[in-house]
Amino acid sequence: MGYDIDRFVGYVNEGLLCSICRDVLEDPLQAPCEHAFCTACIHGWLVHHSNCPEDRQMIDVSLLRPLYRYMKNDLNRLQLHCKNREYGCEMVCSLESIDRHERECEYSQIPCSNAGCTVQIERRNLDGHLAVCEYRSRECPNGCGYTILSVEDTQHNCVAELRTELELLRSEMICRVEEAKHEMESRLDSQRRHMVQKESILQNEIEELKSQMSRMMSDVRSLMAAERQHRQELEQAELEKRELMELLRALQKDCRLTTAEGSRKSTNFRPLTRLESVKRKPREVTVI
Repeated sequence: MGYDIDRFVGYVNEGLLCSICRDVLEDPLQAPCEHAFCTACIHGWLVHHSNCPEDRQMIDVSLLRPLYRYMKNDLNRLQLHCKNREYGCEMVCSLESIDRHERECEYSQIPCSNAGCTVQIERRNLDGHLAVCEYRSRECPNGCGYTILSVEDTQHNCVAELRTELELLRSEMICRVEEAKHEMESRLDSQRRHMVQKESILQNEIEELKSQMSRMMSDVRSLMAAERQHRQELEQAELEKRELMELLRALQKDCRLTTAEGSRKSTNFRPLTRLESVKRKPREVTVI
């Protein structure tokens, strides 16, 4: 159903009226023949018919399309009164914003929110009604904390209600403690598993470090042994070098003596004898 044409201020174009209900279009759809209808109206029509109610052309729900934009703009610009005008609302606004206004209108009739109350009251008077509604909920005046929802509830037993409340609190507390206990146990188990895994990883890392350190110590010992051997070989080579230098100096001295004495041939045999003794010594020079 469309909007009642009597609610509108000023002239309403004939093309903006529903061809079925003859009210102003509400949530409009357009047929291929360009006739426009309210969505609810045309869907209800097509349940029993298969043609346009204006020109009897064949139409189907799948052929319906939204209203042309220029027609939609003309429709949205129409001015109309709030539906709560009979209750005192004097608001006049565009069709485009009327739904938003009516959802918040202070003159709207709304039901009381208290269970069991069937009163329909204006939104602006709701707070006043709730304060005096016989179905309103309120606490027991004796201080037991019981919520009174009806007249019969005023005759309740405060001691029994307090006992019930305590039992409920006790049960709730026990449930919360159990939940906290289970949560803590779950967390502890998770942390324990994590710590065990971490300990295993650290232990493996320690063993690997020990193995690496052992290999490094073995390499250091090998290097130290090689260094000692090289040092000994160097010392031996130095000693042999000194002996050779002494021999060379002795040879040079013998050569000078030979040149000075001239004819004394017997002196030529001394350095040769010494040289032969040197040659007889077994030597091993290590090349580094």
